[in-house]
Amino acid sequence: MLGLSGNRQLPTILLIDDDMVSREVMATVLTMGGYEMHTAVDGASALKLLEGSAFTPEVILMDAQMPGLSGSGLIAELRARSEATVIAISGSGAPADVTAAADGFLLKPFGSAELGKLLEGRKPPTAPAEQGLDPDEPVVSAETLAQLREMMPEAGVRQIYAAIVADLSKRSTALRAAIAKGDADEIRRIGHAIKGGCGMAGAVQATRLGARIEALGLAAMAGQGGDELDNSARLLSDLSNAARNLERMLEAEFPA
Repeated sequence: MLGLSGNRQLPTILLIDDDMVSREVMATVLTMGGYEMHTAVDGASALKLLEGSAFTPEVILMDAQMPGLSGSGLIAELRARSEATVIAISGSGAPADVTAAADGFLLKPFGSAELGKLLEGRKPPTAPAEQGLDPDEPVVSAETLAQLREMMPEAGVRQIYAAIVADLSKRSTALRAAIAKGDADEIRRIGHAIKGGCGMAGAVQATRLGARIEALGLAAMAGQGGDELDNSARLLSDLSNAARNLERMLEAEFPA
């Protein structure tokens, strides 16, 4: 997605994020906040955009954890091609070398207000600590849903949540395979992607599950959490239930 027009008094932004849902929601939210947005699916794509000289970003938002060229190595390549302010973004803490190399850090989910405060040199509000899935939590944040409805037509809002439901189905299949193989890094990556994408859209239950999955992967990578990996059927069931709850929300809030 390129060249979404915004308020030219605000900086032009290049957003780099390999997660489709997270990328599209952030681009939409920031565009509605007045920023001109350009996006790239990974580090290599971002470098090609910069070399093409089609636009000159003043701010680059880059996910701190992506496959391929990423992290401090990507920041070095970006700085060699651009004078933009580089801000690392993540659904969890970024590695120390990334925060040291970047000009700032934002915790997902965030909006134009948090970005504006960071660019003005003020620290954005600290997000609450991640928790496990709470069955009493709402499926979707009423505040986020209301904000999206103010920014775009109902069809656009529905499309965002429908994309999340479809993405959760794919992530569930990938998670089941990763757990079967004992691939801790892939489990962590899947959880991180779920937490980031669903968090931007206010999908509360799925976001909390993403945090649990990411923590499970990190624990397994550290040689811990083996018992939970062996008893992961409940986690997979919770993820399927979160997706079904989102589908029910779609039917109730956006009837055909």
